[in-house]
Amino acid sequence: MKIKLKKILDHKAIAHKTRRIAYQIYESNANEKEIVLAGIADNGYKFALRLESMLQEIAPFKTTICKVEMNKQLPLGTIKTSLTPEEYKDKSIVLIDDVLNSGTTLIHGVQHFLQVPLKRFKTAVLVNRNHKKYPVKADFKGISLSTSLNESVKVTFRKGNDMAILE
Repeated sequence: MKIKLKKILDHKAIAHKTRRIAYQIYESNANEKEIVLAGIADNGYKFALRLESMLQEIAPFKTTICKVEMNKQLPLGTIKTSLTPEEYKDKSIVLIDDVLNSGTTLIHGVQHFLQVPLKRFKTAVLVNRNHKKYPVKADFKGISLSTSLNESVKVTFRKGNDMAILE
């Protein structure tokens, strides 16, 4: 059986959603001097870099990028971050991923960052699927989709040719 692909976001739509999420992050952190954008590798990190670029254009505060690495098949394993806990302690953090599927990756990422005191903690995703296994939500989302459990969403970030497809 051939898998049918459906483009749900093209390059222009992703750029628009990124800009809107950046403005929402700015509005919710307007009084901050610095925020940390923690992107879950690989695509969450790529999305975080796009948000950082946009925030540098619109927001007066400093943005610090943090790469979060974890095994998405075994999220209870070790989570590594490019920043030490001391570098994000008592700061405002936005944990970023490309797609919120079951919530497993995001909930373990949240758990990791909550090991130290934070000023504020929010989450952002480009695509929010409405089939969560855990009670985790995206504070900032580009698009929400009601999909079947058999379907998957894949986001591809390529310069000038970003897209999100439903398979």
